[in-house]
Amino acid sequence: MAKDQKGKAKKEQAKGKAKEAMGRAVGNERVEAEGRMGQSKGDARQAKEKTKDTFKH
Repeated sequence: MAKDQKGKAKKEQAKGKAKEAMGRAVGNERVEAEGRMGQSKGDARQAKEKTKDTFKH
C-alpha cells in the first residue's frame, strides 16, 4: 500500500508541475495556481508516507 501511495504522490507532483508550466506558458494564472496546488497535494501525500515509514521502523 505504501508504495502505491508514494507512486501516487510522485504522479501528483509531476502532473502539478506540468500544469503549472503550461499555465505559465499560456499566461493563465488559474491553471498555474491549480498546478501549484497539485504539487502541494503530492508533497503532502509524500510527507505523510515518510512519516508513516519513520514510525514503522
